[in-house]
Amino acid sequence: MRLTDCYNFHDFRRMAKKRLPGPIFDYIDGAADDEVTYRRNTAAFEACDLVPDVLRGVAEVDMSVTVMGQKLAMPVYCSPTALQRLFHHQGERAVAAAAAKHGTMFGVSSLGTISLEEARQLSAGPQVYQFYFHKDRGLNHEMMARAKNAGVQAMMLTVDSITGGNRERDKRTGFAIPFKLNLAGMMQFAIKPSWAIDWMTHEAFRLPQLENHVKMDGGALSISRYFTEMLDPSMSWNDVADMVQAWGGQFCLKGIMSVEDAKRAVEIGCTGIVLSNHGGRQLDGSRSAFDQLAEIVDAVGDRIDVMMDGGVQRGTHVLKALSLGAKAVGLGRYYLFPLAAAGQPGVERALETIRTEIERDMKLMGCTSVDQLTRRNLRFRS
Repeated sequence: MRLTDCYNFHDFRRMAKKRLPGPIFDYIDGAADDEVTYRRNTAAFEACDLVPDVLRGVAEVDMSVTVMGQKLAMPVYCSPTALQRLFHHQGERAVAAAAAKHGTMFGVSSLGTISLEEARQLSAGPQVYQFYFHKDRGLNHEMMARAKNAGVQAMMLTVDSITGGNRERDKRTGFAIPFKLNLAGMMQFAIKPSWAIDWMTHEAFRLPQLENHVKMDGGALSISRYFTEMLDPSMSWNDVADMVQAWGGQFCLKGIMSVEDAKRAVEIGCTGIVLSNHGGRQLDGSRSAFDQLAEIVDAVGDRIDVMMDGGVQRGTHVLKALSLGAKAVGLGRYYLFPLAAAGQPGVERALETIRTEIERDMKLMGCTSVDQLTRRNLRFRS
């Protein structure tokens, strides 16, 4: 299968599945428990119909949006995700280059495989740093100071991951970092030698943001224990309020799902929230972000930038979210599968594909700018 044969999310997913050893593919593709929320995230869009207008003069379309003080050329961005060089040796470097080419935002995770400083050097475009709240308060402040010194303009704190989700696909293969595979998992690596060659012939895998705290040699702490031993389940609104004040700039909470929490985010001075259930990877049975979007926009949309992610596979999904009031929409697996399949060319093709879909779909909706997308253009199936 060639990259030129990929025209949508499902094509990229199939190509990634052909290239990746099963345990790594399942790490990207899998979710928590019975994966109900994972499936529901995309199904939620299917319960909503678009009602287009015609004869609106749509020769030119402006897809740009401004979120957290940063202008994006299109209303989707690459959500920060962990361990990207595990999928392809280019990792975040490929994503940074592709996002810059398309004028949109990307981010580096606390569990990112290149440093904040390198990411900032690679792209002067819109960028966020996604981080987790650690038991070590000094580490939290150190990470924020490092981001500030690197020139990061927007912080994104993940608040739905105080402990790891129950991802049973990983348990079945023994997937962990460092690798501790069972026999079935090792066999999957043996039959995909191209990934192993890629892994062994490039620079060593690192976690630059945490390399003084997480050992990659199986020593003091592994990724499998990171969430249970380093992250702080006692994190409270007071803790986050202190961080917002200390940062003194654009600060976003990722993982907000209730109206009450959205209001609290406004009260403590956050400038953005991302409605997210972590791609179904944390609490299975959680409501989809798209289903929850309208009531949160109604409650706080005039006071804070509301974004969402989860299950987005088409340009029409993006238009539906924007019509409900989202300022922008995050992509996760949508760019990770093409990254795994083909590196930077894969991510570029994926972003170009969804950019083309959004532009085409806006024209078909009779809209020349994002602010013309409203709930008037939507109907929900009962």
